[in-house]
Amino acid sequence: MKKQLIAPSILSADFARLGDEVRAVEKAGADWIHVDVMDGLFVPNITIGPLVVEALRKITKLPLDTHLMIRDPDRYLGDFVSAGATTVTVHQEASLHLHRTAAAIRGLGATAGVSINPATPAETLADVLPFVDLVLVMTVNPGFGGQKFIPECLEKIRKLARWRAEKKLNFLIEADGGINAANSGKLARAGCDVFVAGSAVFKSADYAAAIAGIRKG
Repeated sequence: MKKQLIAPSILSADFARLGDEVRAVEKAGADWIHVDVMDGLFVPNITIGPLVVEALRKITKLPLDTHLMIRDPDRYLGDFVSAGATTVTVHQEASLHLHRTAAAIRGLGATAGVSINPATPAETLADVLPFVDLVLVMTVNPGFGGQKFIPECLEKIRKLARWRAEKKLNFLIEADGGINAANSGKLARAGCDVFVAGSAVFKSADYAAAIAGIRKG
């Protein structure tokens, strides 16, 4: 089995020490840094914007996996890419023209991702899969960290992995929400490539052990 990528979510980090927290998980073996952007409209929480991405870009060389949980994401694509986002992921539920949005992200020089909420069928992405680089499956309802993993989302990941193989596509499958060492193995076997982990890493006493445990599953 190929190496699973671990993307600690700064949503669960200590924001008073954010730079130190990011450096610590990078040293502990993180592959990406996951940046949750929330607007208080698409989800019931408000977090951060391009200025924080710009600040993070100055302190880490890791890919910045930027997840836009916002309405009308097209308005802000350029701002986040200019700030240093490596991947920009938009929600199917918030994007009217996914093909156009994915093309715009790629045109800006970033990796294009699309995400779906737990209640959104994988079938809604069938026609856009050839045009994206990453599919992020929410395994909790977005908006807050520390929620419990929804196991029914595993079948959605299996479908995406099957379609990827059948159509000979190359997008990565990412999962976000309630992920820890107890369920990461199931996700890996279902076809998941990238694990977003917030509380499981930043609320642990040993970041390196937490990351290694999730990777091992």
